[in-house]
Amino acid sequence: MKILDWQQLDDDGKKAALRRPYTNACAVRDVVYDIIMAVREKGDEALFEFTRRFDGSEPEKLRIGGDEIEAAWVALDEDAKKAMRRAYGNIKTFHQAQQPKTIKVEVEPGLICERIARPIDCVGIYVPGGTAPLFSSLMMAAIPAKLAGVGRIVVASPPGKDGKIAPVILAAAKLCGLEEIYSMGGAQAIAALAFGTQSVPRVDKLFGPGNQWVREAKAQVTQMPGGPAMDMPAGPSEVMVLADEAANPDWIAADLLSQAEHDPKAQVLLLITSMNAARAVETATLKQLKTLPRADIARKSLENARLICVQGYEQMLEIANRYAPEHLIIQTERPEGMVEGIRNAGSVFVGAYTPEALGDYASGTNHVLPTAGAARAYSGLGLESFIKFITVQRASQDALSFLGPVVQTLARMEELEAHARAISLRLDVR
Repeated sequence: MKILDWQQLDDDGKKAALRRPYTNACAVRDVVYDIIMAVREKGDEALFEFTRRFDGSEPEKLRIGGDEIEAAWVALDEDAKKAMRRAYGNIKTFHQAQQPKTIKVEVEPGLICERIARPIDCVGIYVPGGTAPLFSSLMMAAIPAKLAGVGRIVVASPPGKDGKIAPVILAAAKLCGLEEIYSMGGAQAIAALAFGTQSVPRVDKLFGPGNQWVREAKAQVTQMPGGPAMDMPAGPSEVMVLADEAANPDWIAADLLSQAEHDPKAQVLLLITSMNAARAVETATLKQLKTLPRADIARKSLENARLICVQGYEQMLEIANRYAPEHLIIQTERPEGMVEGIRNAGSVFVGAYTPEALGDYASGTNHVLPTAGAARAYSGLGLESFIKFITVQRASQDALSFLGPVVQTLARMEELEAHARAISLRLDVR
């Protein structure tokens, strides 16, 4: 961890303080391309081959049976079921409120324009299951997909050494009413979802987080002819905390570590108004780190951590908007007053009693969020992520007579005579 004084940094120092951990995409690009091409060429055979090579397991089949999904849910203890149902209910409530409305406007007499919503036909959800079985990510995608009316939801998750998907992921799928789950992971799973195999259907849009191999595969398949769309650019998790001397250093430390334990490449940043308070947070973080089960991962992440002393709240907001964090936590004396100044962030957690972990699981908001500064232009996952909008227009004969000459003029200005003729032929029959 580094403690820095923003006022003492020159422009290069400020850029370095906000720099994300470097990920060498070039190192995986060619390997991922070869995996995608192999899956496209050999289908299921390639999936089994890559599962043996990368996951070290020998699954008997790709698709998980309904009995296994049911058994995973039944095996959960009642406290676990109760917690998952509570999270499910909150996520559903928040996303249900996002249902879009049809827009219908008479823009001129006799000319009516609409925007109507239609669900995506088929989506694929990737659920990481390597170092941690992220069943919550499945819920975050599946619940809004169901609410949007998506016709077919296909899930992929990597098997463990025993050849099986983590039971808690299967249990979450059961809770969400999902039936089509495939035991496959990594770039090969993305390739299978993108283009289909003998057993796996092709999907129209890809969702879900993943490691650098998964992220690179998603980026590549979306650029290939016939490839699917994807949810958003997403990389290692990140959090920025805004705090002052009134904040509890132990609570800040816990928030920083909750992101650091995700990934060695995860980044945690703190903007705080006192150098002494920054040192107190550092001490609390290192103390809590000693007792974390995933301390090795968190320790590597903390090598990229920055605790930055700033002059005041206005400077905090300036830096936060510049960085555009995935998660932004506000633990200041008057946190509500800062929300209006936030322009760039994936999700904001306001006040000392709103830890980021709340949003990861059960507050109701979605935890699939843009990273690496993409929050400047992208939103987090929501109901609209599973919907596309279609515009509809209807013109009466009178409306065409009134507006048609304008369109003819505009079309000829662009030297597109066929466009103009599509108007004139209709006007001539009057």
